[in-house]
Amino acid sequence: MWRRFRRDRVGVISGCVVLLFFLLGLFAPLIAKLYGKDPYTRYGQVRPGLLNEFGYPIKPNGGIDGEFWFGLEPGTGRDVFTELLYGIRTSLLIALAVTVLATLTAIVLGVAAGFLGGRWDFFISRLIDLLMAFPQQLFFVAFLPIIATLFVDPREETPTWVKVVSIVVVLWALGWMTLGRILRGTALSLREREFVEAARVSGASSWRIIRKELLPNVVSPMLVQSTYMLPNFVTTAAALSFLGVGITEPTPDWGRMFSTAAEVYHSDITYMFFPGVSMVIFVVAFNLLGDAVRDAFDPKTVG
Repeated sequence: MWRRFRRDRVGVISGCVVLLFFLLGLFAPLIAKLYGKDPYTRYGQVRPGLLNEFGYPIKPNGGIDGEFWFGLEPGTGRDVFTELLYGIRTSLLIALAVTVLATLTAIVLGVAAGFLGGRWDFFISRLIDLLMAFPQQLFFVAFLPIIATLFVDPREETPTWVKVVSIVVVLWALGWMTLGRILRGTALSLREREFVEAARVSGASSWRIIRKELLPNVVSPMLVQSTYMLPNFVTTAAALSFLGVGITEPTPDWGRMFSTAAEVYHSDITYMFFPGVSMVIFVVAFNLLGDAVRDAFDPKTVG
């Protein structure tokens, strides 16, 4: 698999781009410290002359210069470069947590339904059908405030960590079913194979068969589908922030930056450029990486 993957130049380049995004998110505080700025200080207010009377950068192209590499945020005067770094960090943290939880849930329920069959298969399959029937975007928006009230009084300001936990819980609860159905189908086909029958005849327990025989054989579809799930969770979390029910001020986030850009693009189109291009690059690179991983795991791939 590794040899086939290395021969795929597009896959290798996409993997490097994805790794770069994760490194930028991981080392965002260090990069910001070396850069000498942070995403929370309103430089337009503490330093007169950076913004005009309407709140827009005085310098052309959104205030881009040698001091502010990506310019200033309209209205607040925050540094766009550090906002983007920390926004990448926030979005990837949420998406990675949801992907791990959704994958583990899909493995447990999907493989159990496919291998055990009978009542287990019936109830888990009906649960998957029920959850997949939900209009997800509407339920994301509706459930987020409800989940948040489980942690804090709705009359109080919601802390950022509560918002993050709420987003993770909602996306996880409604995001594992596709992979679960794929793994169920894989387990259904594997349980009739000769090596599984041999394990049964030898007296192996169901848990041992699942752990030793089935799980190693579902790594391929699990890994491939996970590479498609993570960028989807990134864009979904950004959409929730854009709609005002996800991450809000002053926490840097891709979706919140899009929300601000949608309000100021008539007068400062530059501000939309950086979060927009970075998200497009990330999603495209991750999808191409998923295609490369799928081809690498396919034993029929020639080349």
